[in-house]
Amino acid sequence: MDTKTAASGEQVDRQSRILDAVLELLSRHGISGINMRAVAREAGVALGLVNYYYADKPSLIRAVLGRIGESDMRLVAPDPQSPPDEQLREALRRVAAPEILTTQYLSLRLHLWALAQADEEFGAINAEAFDQYLDGLAALIANAKPGLSPKDCRERAADIVVVQNGMWLTSLLGIGDASIQRSIARTEQIAFAD
Repeated sequence: MDTKTAASGEQVDRQSRILDAVLELLSRHGISGINMRAVAREAGVALGLVNYYYADKPSLIRAVLGRIGESDMRLVAPDPQSPPDEQLREALRRVAAPEILTTQYLSLRLHLWALAQADEEFGAINAEAFDQYLDGLAALIANAKPGLSPKDCRERAADIVVVQNGMWLTSLLGIGDASIQRSIARTEQIAFAD
């Protein structure tokens, strides 16, 4: 590996650590827990490095929202190795993965939703990411149920998201695995209904 490639990899690692720190602080303290000094301390990097990559708190939040949006898109990413109906089923199961149904992750999502309501710019970023997620889920539904109109696919995707978000919120209350499995089954019923 040459010096330039190693430096590039180190830069990505530092930025990743910084964004991981922002996500951790958001999940624990909400937006009030985010400041450049706290992020540097949590990431284990110099304050100047945080300021080098991100000009201010809003730029940190924008970067984190972008990262969450990318993560959400992976939830609905098709697997070309699987048939369309299995691609859809897998996507519907991914939202209940153990790494998602954690208090830390769900707390983060609640803080981000609240942030989107409180700030117009962040709300627009969140709305765009939500639309992309809906489009991705609707595309999976369209592939699995080719007779449905685009409008029907989008409506089903929206109905599924309501169930998924409810599952996320109530999982904070400690609902059992059987309830989670019934919620997933409900999303499959919505997706595959005739």
